[in-house]
Amino acid sequence: MARDRIRHTMPQIKPREGRSKSQRYHRAQRRDGMKLVRIWVPDPSVPGFREEAVRQAALLKGAPEETEALDFIASAFDWPEP
Repeated sequence: MARDRIRHTMPQIKPREGRSKSQRYHRAQRRDGMKLVRIWVPDPSVPGFREEAVRQAALLKGAPEETEALDFIASAFDWPEP
């Protein structure tokens, strides 16, 4: 009985009017010329991931594409700091 009284006397929280924080953030990012991209990537915690990475690295070693792949990886770290 007392429990019912408490439930009915608790103030109700009204949802905020307008845009949510994430909506405002996304809108600001778009306004700054950014685009949200979602991608699936391999999960390194999955069993067999390490073995597959080693296998693929061995296939690439010494191949003409090795330099291209290493240059691509290095360029990802050459981005200027904001």
